[in-house]
Amino acid sequence: MLTWRAVFELLTWSDLLDVLVVTVLFYNLLLLIRGTRAVQMLTGIFLVAGAYYLSRLLRLRALETIIESVLIFLPFAVIVLFQQEIRRALANFGRNPLLRLGARPKVEAAFSDVALAASTLASRRIGALIVFERREGLRNYVENGIPIDAVVSFDLLLNLFTPETPLHDGAVIVQGDRIAAAACFLPLTSNPELSKEVGSRHRAALGISEETDAVAVVVSEETGRIALAVGGRLETELDARALRARLFHHLVAEEKRVATAREEDA
Repeated sequence: MLTWRAVFELLTWSDLLDVLVVTVLFYNLLLLIRGTRAVQMLTGIFLVAGAYYLSRLLRLRALETIIESVLIFLPFAVIVLFQQEIRRALANFGRNPLLRLGARPKVEAAFSDVALAASTLASRRIGALIVFERREGLRNYVENGIPIDAVVSFDLLLNLFTPETPLHDGAVIVQGDRIAAAACFLPLTSNPELSKEVGSRHRAALGISEETDAVAVVVSEETGRIALAVGGRLETELDARALRARLFHHLVAEEKRVATAREEDA
């Protein structure tokens, strides 16, 4: 019977390097598809593969034959379904062959500018929708907007939401301390209990908070009030100070609490 010591003695530097390279590749693959529909597609593929091996184990010949017929076309289906992710991966690898493993940027720097911009827009009765990305990526929604890739600032936010400008409609999506895109279209909430008086911006803010863990700041152009959508719930009647406090709670304090809990579980 092999012991752990004997196993480690059998390993060479090339084996360790091989494992490290494969780990890095899989890690970056997961980062690549995080926040996209590819996650659900990949889950479906694993379920089909699991059903195939289960049918072989239980000798379910009819099911096994059907799945085998489907699996013949699986490589072509993967190429079609993941063509966007494959193209993006190749492009990223061409720009950086060392596969960067950078950490997510901090969001504290954006709080004051977003809160000040929201209060200023509210005082002018200018509608706005600003979405903060958290653990679940918003790449699908970023890609349907206009790329910005600029540091969050008070002046930039005011310019983006100024009426009659090309980018004032839709949402601004913030990743870390940078504005990823503007004029992004978001899913509307399907909550039947929501009042019909709630506008499209509030419905979009609730919709994105229901489908993802994002935090959405919304300013009503009709009432000039500021609200915050989190987890399908709407926090209303916020001023600049209260908004800054709520953003800190959801984007910093809560994230640190989740990270601490995961470390303790590990």
